[in-house]
Amino acid sequence: MMTRLALLARRYPRRIVGVTLLLTILAGVYGAAATWKLPAGGQDVPSSESVRADQILDEKFNAGGGMSVVLTVTSPNGVDDTAAVTRGKQVEAALRESPYIRQVVSYWSAPSQLSGPLVSNDRRTGLVAARIVGDDSTAPMRAHDLTKPFVGTHDGVTVNAGGLAMGYYTGTVTSRQDLLVLEAIAIPVTVPVLVWVFGSLIASLLPLMVALFAVAGTTALLWSIHSATYVSIFSLNIATALGLAMAVDYTLFILNRYREEIALGSAPDRALTVTMNTAGRTVSYSGMTMALTMAVLVLFPAPLLKSLGYGGVAAVVLSQLAALIVGPALIVLLGDRLNAFDVRKPVLGLLGRVVGRPRAPEEQFWYKVAKFSMRRAIPVILVVGAVLLALGTPFLGVSLGFPDDRNADTSTTVRRAGDILREQFPQQNPVGEILIVMPSGVASPKEVSAYAAELSKVADVTTVAGPNGMYVAGRPVSAATFDAALKGDAAYLSVSTVRDPFADSGKEQLAAVKRVPPPAPALYTGQAQHDIDNVAGVKDRVPLITAIIALITLVLMFLMTGSVLLPIKALIMNVLSMTAAFGAIVWLYQDGHLGGLGTSSTAHHTIAFILPLMACIVYALSMDYEVFVLSRVREEWLRSDRTVAANVRSVALGMAHTGRIVTAAAVIMVIVFLAIATAQIAFMRALGTGLTIAVLVDAFLVRVLLVPAFMKLAGRLNWWAPGPVARWHERWGLTETSTFTSSEPAVAAAQAAHVEDAPLVHDR
Repeated sequence: MMTRLALLARRYPRRIVGVTLLLTILAGVYGAAATWKLPAGGQDVPSSESVRADQILDEKFNAGGGMSVVLTVTSPNGVDDTAAVTRGKQVEAALRESPYIRQVVSYWSAPSQLSGPLVSNDRRTGLVAARIVGDDSTAPMRAHDLTKPFVGTHDGVTVNAGGLAMGYYTGTVTSRQDLLVLEAIAIPVTVPVLVWVFGSLIASLLPLMVALFAVAGTTALLWSIHSATYVSIFSLNIATALGLAMAVDYTLFILNRYREEIALGSAPDRALTVTMNTAGRTVSYSGMTMALTMAVLVLFPAPLLKSLGYGGVAAVVLSQLAALIVGPALIVLLGDRLNAFDVRKPVLGLLGRVVGRPRAPEEQFWYKVAKFSMRRAIPVILVVGAVLLALGTPFLGVSLGFPDDRNADTSTTVRRAGDILREQFPQQNPVGEILIVMPSGVASPKEVSAYAAELSKVADVTTVAGPNGMYVAGRPVSAATFDAALKGDAAYLSVSTVRDPFADSGKEQLAAVKRVPPPAPALYTGQAQHDIDNVAGVKDRVPLITAIIALITLVLMFLMTGSVLLPIKALIMNVLSMTAAFGAIVWLYQDGHLGGLGTSSTAHHTIAFILPLMACIVYALSMDYEVFVLSRVREEWLRSDRTVAANVRSVALGMAHTGRIVTAAAVIMVIVFLAIATAQIAFMRALGTGLTIAVLVDAFLVRVLLVPAFMKLAGRLNWWAPGPVARWHERWGLTETSTFTSSEPAVAAAQAAHVEDAPLVHDR
């Protein structure tokens, strides 16, 4: 297949590039809508208790789901000032008139015995709170449209809009801005790195051309998938970052091998064929491994993680196809111009380097580093392993949760509203409401009232509202009721609290509420229950996901290497890289060291869906580097006399040939991930930071020091497999070769028949 692709590129380079350019334009136009129409959210687990309760509230009681809207109305002259009263009542009236709003509660209309929790400690801020109908695709925009006319300062009165619905809206808008920043940072900074790697300005632009197609195609594909199922806006950010990084990564590897073959004296046609049958196969193998790893995200029940899986797979597959089809066509089309505008020569001349003289592998830095590591294999393994385990130690204290407004930038209205609630309203937490739904089995309103009275006695419960009024500390205080809170033998109650639903104390209070026996089978919802359900949706799938990823590693690495030991080694090394990144995330963002790099965690938790996402990306990237390095090491091993000394030399030569390009790819990935780390959303910043640390650890510690040290100790066992298994791999394994000439029958036949009848080039 790789020979066919090489012949295709040689015969139709202009057509390939022209069609690609056309497809890129069409994909860019079609996919443009994704950048402003894809929603945030998708965190809730379908069929969970909280989601089922929300559906019953909406369908049976027309009471809206779990989405909250909270407006803070602040006046320096106090909440009873004329301007504050006027603004507060305007906000309340607008909400009550909306067909999407349910259960409006306001300081300016609440009974006197219930208005206390709705005013701040300094009596300068009053609250207007409600629930809004719709899911996380529709409710956020409705909340924004309703509150936009009031947000801001007018006549000395400041209104901020908060709550879950506004949090999702802010996430959507901010994610679009972060996407533009990512592209604005990553692409211009990547160009100088590529120029330094290749010297030629033309050669450095080739990977970016491939990346442009991959990113545009991925965006269009995600927008198309959204027409059939949920796709989050965050998947677009992740897919863009991965598409840019992987397209450049794969093209770098192919272009570097092509230039290496040319430097060895091969004719361009033969150099391209050799490149595709070596580097091309490695790219196809690496892409397959990475796509399969990213695909496991679709096994999580939450739509958000599924859509991140769609984006990751799409980005990797399109990057791979672009590198294997468009990259070679551009190489052929550019020809000798590939090395034009070499801006590195003057600099190297000033440093005393002989420009254009090929350096023997033994002279290269990465060869020397590999030899150093192998000479001191046991100390290197002990020291580097201890460092990585120490970096991962904070992960032992991980506490999982889901994000609220604290993940937004402090300049946003949702964050300002949230900060006001936390700082000035110790007697009320509008977003901490617990909703109890009894779909059937309620015998009479009297028993619901008795249940409400008992619930109101639970510690830190401020009020309980139901069909027959409101209760405080076991006593009825108001006859005000929610519309249609009792229908036939079904009922629901609203439990107000002072506790943070995202904190452990909020979960403990929910457990205390559940210990009060309901008069009929009940379902619970609210932010605390959503948080519990969503975290469980991640944790419950971890064993299955871990087993699948381990199986993918063992099978695919065996198919590539024919070894039973190297797949196990790859698994261990990848886990070490991942552990170090996880520990750093917990230490920085959950525990708040170094000021959380300018962010605030939600109730000192690590965002639950970040870990599986980061695990899949980090593991896939580690496998990417593993495949690149091992493929070249194995190539050298197959050409050797298969002795212990040959194993050492093969490892050193493999590192010499791949170390520079893997380092360059790592630097480019770091640039892309650091661009993610500039995001205004805290969990995206955490993701970018974690990925940056993981790539640096993997590329500069694991791959450079640990891998050579391990392979030195293992010796010839690196390549061992039981006899029957080895024979099976010799026949069916996925390997590569560069040791053929164009006079061989397979290639000669392929060239004679062009592409149509070209046979496969068999591996050796």
